[in-house]
Amino acid sequence: MQSLKRRERSLDAGGALIHEGQTDAPLYTLQQGWAFRYKTLSDGRRQILNFLLPGDFIGVQQKMGDAAAHGVETLTAARFCVFQRDALWELHRRSPLMGFNVTWLTAHEESMVDDTLLSVGRRSAEERIASMLILLFKRAAALQADAGAGGVAFPLTQQHIADGLGLSLVHTNKTLRKLERRGLHHIADGRLHLRDVKALARLADLWGDGRPPQRPLV
Repeated sequence: MQSLKRRERSLDAGGALIHEGQTDAPLYTLQQGWAFRYKTLSDGRRQILNFLLPGDFIGVQQKMGDAAAHGVETLTAARFCVFQRDALWELHRRSPLMGFNVTWLTAHEESMVDDTLLSVGRRSAEERIASMLILLFKRAAALQADAGAGGVAFPLTQQHIADGLGLSLVHTNKTLRKLERRGLHHIADGRLHLRDVKALARLADLWGDGRPPQRPLV
């Protein structure tokens, strides 16, 4: 991995890592911070495809030599490891195990996008937000020594949630407050606390409890 690494790159919150249509985007791993992938329509409407946390591999979705069909923006200050564009071929050629790990990460990300599609297409507003909260909490908690006992960092604004779930900002605000009044979660000072994980999982109709599988490191 070190031989394929080109450099590290740091961005402030709101920084553009990959622009839609960019043709020379390298591959990245997110080392620190949060980011998200998105697509926009010609009138500026945005759909957030998925949120990126430390350990995620970025750029595999772009075919070799093609323009990026999505953009990537940072939610917080973030640091990335930058790899040469042909690193995927080299990984599979020189280290089949590492190549498999990248394939695993890509397949797992696809499954998360599938769940987002299920939310946007079939879940109610309450179910969508419950699903997002529990899945992001579990992913973030898996990176912490206390497993989320003291809550997890939650840099999303209500606009990010709305853009990720296909809801209006007003509907997002009302639904978040409704779930909080029911004692299911609490968001304060940039941190998310889950008060009743089982109730949230039942509401979201999640398979299992939303706990992410053990992921390989790249």
